[in-house]
Amino acid sequence: MPSSRTRYCRAVPFLLAAAFLLPPSLLAQTRIAVPRSDGHSTPLLVYSAAGAGSDCAPLAVISHGAGGSEDGYRYLAEAVAQNGYTAVVMGHRESGMDALRSDMRKHGIRRGVRALVADPVAEQDRLLDVGAALAWADRQCRAPFRVLLGHSMGSETVMLEAGAKNFIGVASPPAGQDRFDAYVALSPEGPGIVFPEHAWNGIRKPILILTGTRDQSLKGGPEARQIPWRELPGDPSGKCQWMGVIDGATHMNFAGTGMGAARVEPLVTRTVAAFLRGIRSGHCALPEPLPSLTLQAK
Repeated sequence: MPSSRTRYCRAVPFLLAAAFLLPPSLLAQTRIAVPRSDGHSTPLLVYSAAGAGSDCAPLAVISHGAGGSEDGYRYLAEAVAQNGYTAVVMGHRESGMDALRSDMRKHGIRRGVRALVADPVAEQDRLLDVGAALAWADRQCRAPFRVLLGHSMGSETVMLEAGAKNFIGVASPPAGQDRFDAYVALSPEGPGIVFPEHAWNGIRKPILILTGTRDQSLKGGPEARQIPWRELPGDPSGKCQWMGVIDGATHMNFAGTGMGAARVEPLVTRTVAAFLRGIRSGHCALPEPLPSLTLQAK
């Protein structure tokens, strides 16, 4: 019987395909390609903020996992857009489905995923995509609040942008620019693949980490995904560094796919909404507990 890690790796290629099985969005969407600082372009899928009117809405930029695209994470993009954010899902071409398939052909499934996740060039390109998305958004209007969200390899991008140390050779810049007011990392990787021990002890901005008891990591099992939060120093402005662990949630549930996703998605979106609401109000007290979700703050 295949191990849980192998099942996780086998699930990754289905992330992109699953996006096309979702019902049409009720929110206005715009597909664009924006210039990147290295001359390449970044595809974006933009969800208009609900009820923003003529005001400049806060901005939520979403980074997909290895093998994904801008068509994924619709549940998350729609939720933040419904809460009044302009939601921008980036397409990371250098770490999308074609790149993942190429690495899996060369190295096999598990090693192929690890090769892409630890590829410094692919991660540098992701950070350039973040810069391209921000530059486009700033040309529309200067958002009063900006948050970067990411899942799996996207959470790696989140951590590198926020200032986490790495040992794969991603320099600052493009890493460590810390251009956002808050961060959300879904299924972050612990130390050993990209990050050394104590990589996160310099991050002082508000950050929410979400994982699950069945959220297998590339090294260390589900518990390894909780290490980044344990090594965060705490937020000096208030208890705005949160970690939530969802009982029974798998890695792919946070991408909106796999058995159990329908149960996990509302826990994710409600926690993200409470986190962002708390930061913007200046009061980061944890919300009322939800079934199957354990929340901590520091």
